[in-house]
Parts: sequence; structure tokens; C-alpha cells
Amino acid sequence: MLEVKNIGYAVKDKWLVQDITYRFLPGKCYMLCGPNGAGKSTLLKLLALELPSKEGEILYNGQAINKKIKEKYAKYRAVLSQNVEISFPLSVEEIVMMGRYPHFDFKPSVKDFEICEEVMKQLDVANFRKRNYLTLSGGEKQRVQFARVMVQIWEIPKEGCRFLLLDEPIASLDLKNQFDFLHHVQQFINDKTVVIAILHDLNMVLNYADEVLLLDQSKLVANGSPSNVLQPANIESVFHVKSELHQLSNAKLLWVNKT
Repeated sequence: MLEVKNIGYAVKDKWLVQDITYRFLPGKCYMLCGPNGAGKSTLLKLLALELPSKEGEILYNGQAINKKIKEKYAKYRAVLSQNVEISFPLSVEEIVMMGRYPHFDFKPSVKDFEICEEVMKQLDVANFRKRNYLTLSGGEKQRVQFARVMVQIWEIPKEGCRFLLLDEPIASLDLKNQFDFLHHVQQFINDKTVVIAILHDLNMVLNYADEVLLLDQSKLVANGSPSNVLQPANIESVFHVKSELHQLSNAKLLWVNKT
């Protein structure tokens, strides 16, 4: 479990995240939604321990965060950032192996290679394992980065949970690969896994999230099931557009009115 209590983060006098309390339980996919500047990426960075909260506390499996805890969770907490910049001509398999760095000191074990191989095959990047990463398309790079974070936390911990944090992970993917990506995320979730993702496509959120946190102006303004949170009244209040929510035979659809 990942729990935050009254956390906040400010730059000078401007609060980017303010007074958020929430419990992220295993076995669920949580999605953070809201307009640009709402505080989504800042909140995710706080949860990922990439930023120090200015107030409140963050508990991983009931433990308050300190340097020792942060080092421990490098094996069980993986983060896929919005933009991953790599300027060296490494191969795809070398990039993927980076995810295993917290698990060995000097050189990877047979187990590390086996995990990388399994994940690359599942995510359909094994066929270009020897390619120079810099020659890949944006979508291909994102799939490789996804493989990197997956191998980092592939093993299920004996105690506590593993945590996968994703910042706009499908933005550079085509339609098929967006669905494939979210399908792989769903398959990855079990009773020892917490997934927290930022998504802008509210129709994807409706159909893939277990719980939604809707942010606006640095605060949490609604939370719960996708159908309850992404109601037309909330959409109009936060995004300032009118919408309609429809239940189709096998999916939910949020239709935004043009006028």
C-alpha cells in the first residue's frame, strides 16, 4: 500500500500540490486526471520520491520515507517519466537491462537476462533487440522504456507491494499500441501491485482505471470509480467543456460537445 497524508509541494509562494490525502491499495490501477497545470505530474513525482514534499508524509507499506527506505524500494518501485532522454547509442537490450541495475552490483545474473528476455518478448520489442535505441521511432522508444521499468519490478516481493508509476505513458503510441500498453498494465496487476498513471484520454480512463483522482488547481476535487468521477458536471467544472457519458454494449464513452 502507498499512503499519503496531507502532502503538499510549493515553489516559492505557489502551491503545485496542496493538502492531498489518499490510500493507494494493491490490486488496482489508479489514474490521475485534470487539466494542464492541475498538479498531476508534481503529485506523481512526490509519490515516486523524486520531489521532497513540503508538508505531510508519504508511507510505503506503512513505512515513512528516509534514505534507507528509498534505496530499498528501487527494487520494487519503477517510474516511467513523460520524456526519457538518452543520447548514447545503446542497443535496445542494453536499455532494457538498465531496469535490472538495482538488482546486481557488478554484472547481471542469468536470472536478470531471463527476466529481460521474457519482458521483451511480451512487449514485442525482442525482434529489434540489437537496434540502436536512437534510431527508433518515438512509439518504439516508449515501448522499450516500458520494458525497462517492467523488468525493474518484475519479481513479486515477499513482503509488501511493488509500485508502477506512469506519467502519460501512451502519449506517443499509435491507437493499437495504446490499447496493447494498457492491456499489459492490466495483466501486470495483482494483489501485490499498485499502479498509478497520468492519462489525458478520458475515454481510456473510463475503460481502464479502477479508481480516478481528479485534480484541479493543485487540489483533489473528486475521486472514486471512473463512472462516478467523470460525470458531465465534474467535466464542465474542471475542463470547462460540456459532455455526455454513455454506456455502450462493451465500453463507456465520454462524448464532448462541440458547442
